[in-house]
Amino acid sequence: MLSVPEQKNVVIVSGMSGSGKSTALDVFEDMGFFCVDGLPVRMAPALVEFFLQSMAKEYSGLALGMDLRQADFAGQWREALKDMEKFSVHPALIFLDASDQTLLRRYATTRRPHPLADVSGLETALGREREILRPIRAQADLVVDTSDHSIHDLRRVIQKKWRNLTSRNQGMRVHLISFGFKYGVPAEADMVMDLRFLPNPYFDEALRPMSGKDEPIAQFVLDQEPGREYLRRLLEFLDFTLPLYSSEGRYRLTMAFGCTGGRHRSVAVTEAVLAHLRSRDYAVTVEHRHFSLG
Repeated sequence: MLSVPEQKNVVIVSGMSGSGKSTALDVFEDMGFFCVDGLPVRMAPALVEFFLQSMAKEYSGLALGMDLRQADFAGQWREALKDMEKFSVHPALIFLDASDQTLLRRYATTRRPHPLADVSGLETALGREREILRPIRAQADLVVDTSDHSIHDLRRVIQKKWRNLTSRNQGMRVHLISFGFKYGVPAEADMVMDLRFLPNPYFDEALRPMSGKDEPIAQFVLDQEPGREYLRRLLEFLDFTLPLYSSEGRYRLTMAFGCTGGRHRSVAVTEAVLAHLRSRDYAVTVEHRHFSLG
């Protein structure tokens, strides 16, 4: 059985054509891996060695997608494993599979040619492919039948296998944006919170030059009602929903908080949410998009 290195992961993603290898590589890319798809097997040892020497510090690991686009795949695979063992790399192997009926349906939907479907037809090509890949499937650390799997199901399976890479909360990155509605709503936001119901410091001449990063503004917005109760309920809502997003395999969530100009109320609330999420050990970043315009 192949083993997963404790310090740095090298993963090979293989399996039946149409079983979801590209989706699996997307999952690893979201997990911080450097991913290469369709790599000729004979090039794998050199790429792994280069990655470990020059790129390993920048990524969680290396994930390589391999299929039947090259001749003598099985024979070259054995040689590649031997070469990688010379520099103490034992890649983990994920084999993705699906029923013939599922694969036939997927090929009919995408209308892409099977790599072995020359003159023999798709069903015969699938049979040939299964036979060629049988010894590789037998070596796999993880075999996933994707016949009834959604993208999210596949994410959960891979996350569970490599859960040692990240804690539950840190696995999902949260990006916070404060903005002003008069300049436009961020198109990339998954959630948009309209804060224009909160008391507006702009109408206080002493507070107007300040921003939501200043304590007097934060107190004005959040230390009186309805701001105080709103913030309490908002943080309670986030404590409930963010773990649910994470458990569903979500890797990034963007939340936008808007007021009229993007300088006072939205910034104060965003900063409060930022402090709260960091206290909960989330990987969180912040952007005050219209801070200098409001």
